[in-house]
This record gives sequence, C-alpha cells and structure tokens, in this order.
Amino acid sequence: MLNDTITHAERELYLTLLELAQQQPSAYEWLTRLPTWLNDIKDKANYAHAPAYQASVARLPTLTVNNVDLNSDVLTIEANLSESQRKQTMALLKQLMPWRKGPFQIGGQLENQIDSGQNEDQQAAPIFIDTEWHSDWKWQRVAPHFGNLKGRRVLDVGGGSGYHGWRMAGAGADTVIIIDPSCLFYHQFMAIRHFVGAADSYKTHYIPVPLEALPEHSQLFDTVFSMGVLYHRQSPFEHLQQLKGQLVKGGELVLETLVIEGDANTVLVPHDRYAQMNNVYFLPSVAALTGWLEKAGFSEVRCVDMAVTSIEEQRKTEWMTYHSLADFLDPNDSTKTMEGYPAPMRATLIAKK
Repeated sequence: MLNDTITHAERELYLTLLELAQQQPSAYEWLTRLPTWLNDIKDKANYAHAPAYQASVARLPTLTVNNVDLNSDVLTIEANLSESQRKQTMALLKQLMPWRKGPFQIGGQLENQIDSGQNEDQQAAPIFIDTEWHSDWKWQRVAPHFGNLKGRRVLDVGGGSGYHGWRMAGAGADTVIIIDPSCLFYHQFMAIRHFVGAADSYKTHYIPVPLEALPEHSQLFDTVFSMGVLYHRQSPFEHLQQLKGQLVKGGELVLETLVIEGDANTVLVPHDRYAQMNNVYFLPSVAALTGWLEKAGFSEVRCVDMAVTSIEEQRKTEWMTYHSLADFLDPNDSTKTMEGYPAPMRATLIAKK
C-alpha cells in the first residue's frame, strides 16, 4: 500500500503559505508560483530519476512512532521497527543515496539491543543514516551565536536533505521553509517527513527551488540561513542582495561559507577546480566578506566561528560511497587541496538587515 506523504506535506505547505498571505500579502506571489515549483520537481523531463525517487518515498512503511527528537545531534525518530520493516525501509532509503547531510536515526535507541528471548520481528535494530557530513558539528558551532528562533519565521537556503531545517524547528521556530533545487534532496526530506509525521506540527516545509526563483523583496522571514552556498554563486553580491530581500527589517542573516586567510582585499578565485569542485567561484577572507556584507546594506556584521573542515566531519560512509574530502586534499600535505589551494576553512558571519 502506497503512502501519501508527499501530497500531504505539499498540502500543509500550501496551507501555511495561505495563512501567511493573509498577514503578509507578499506571500500571495509564492502561492501563485507554488504549483509550478512542485510540478517541475516531479517532471521526468527535468529530472530523469524523479519517478523512482517518488516511488521510493511512497513505498516507505507506516511505523508506530513513539517519539521524535528534533533537538538531538542524531535526528531521532523512535519507532517500533520489525525486521521486515527494517529491510524494506533500508532498501528504499538506499535508493535515495547519496545521503550527504545528517545524521538521522529511525527505530529504537541506538544503544538498545534486541532481547535474546524476543522474536526478531518484534524489535529490529534501528536504522542509522550515517551521512557524508556531520551536519550536527556545524549546528553545534553555529547555534550558540544566532538569535532565539522561538516564534520566528525562518528560511534555510540550500538546505540539502533538510537536517538543519529540522533542527531549526526543534529550536522553536514557528515556521521553517527550506529551499534547494535538488530533486534528490527534496525526496530525502520527504522520506524523513514520512517518519516525522505531524510531530513538528508541520512547521517544517521544503520548496525545491533556488533562492533566485523566489519573489524578490518578499521580506517574510525573521531569520535567513545561507550555509555552504555563497561560494557556489557566480555573483556573490547578487546572492547577498537576494538574502536581504527575504528578511524583514531588523531580521538576522546567518551566513556560512568557505573563506581564506588574508586582509580586506584578499579573495581567492580558483582557476579551474577547488577541492575537485568545478562550481566554486569566490573564497574571500573574513575581512573581505565583512566588507561585502556591509556594502550590500547589512549592519552589525560579526564573525562568530571559523573552522578548518576535517576528514572526520566530511567523509565517505555506507550512505555516501563516492569520493569525499580525503580524496580532494593533497596526499602529501593535508593543509592544501589537490590543486594546491588552502584546504577548506569555513567561517560563520551574522549580520542584521
């Protein structure tokens, strides 16, 4: 029997935007565009794998969920899981590989073992989705520094599978809208939504579009996150202006991106690839990025964290079997990429509109 998880989640998104539009008329433009946004991500002409991804989500079994913890580093869905359900769920979730942002757990507590006298169909071991990225480490670095999310509308730009968006809901946000144009990530989010169900009161939503597809100057959000996106943009100033346009006056931007050491005039423009990525365009110093934000009209700009990405934080796993960070660094000098550039270092800056 197929579930209606995607249809239900999209209906809840529509109702959320409808309610928002009654308070903020600029949201009506979102409602107008929503059918196209949601239809395009399912169109096989656009995404050859879309029907297979939809089928994988629709075939996920219905479990008895006992608790959902959106505040745990491992986003945990405690549920009764039989061995047959575990096998079915594992097979379907692996059809949505690679899983890059997480981690997630579906089933009982990881430390719980099956009682030796218990039928294995009564309680199977939990499923642990060990994603490429320890996205929980980034959250631990960033969360102490941004403003309280309770009661706030939040936009998560480039949210991947939705891990950080779920954490934002767990932190008390009134509404979280995740955007990312990836067909795969959209369906990964829907797979987790299937098991989360209504545990978050449907505060967490996903629109499969890039930032530039949103209506400009919506000014709908109290907090906007852009983590791991800026260096992929050919026009960083345009990206900053688009982020600013989604914020209410006085709203907060949380910007995390790759940076390099240097002064206010230091910006690295990789000639070809950076850490084997061919879509990296600008890596500024923190001082230069601060200047960019101020030039874009932000104020109270501050750098709250800097961290070199380790091969423990980003690595190959059972759920992401392709090359990862260790393969992109100089094998003789881990402080450099294969191309000879400084190894990935990330900074988080917070600013006000």
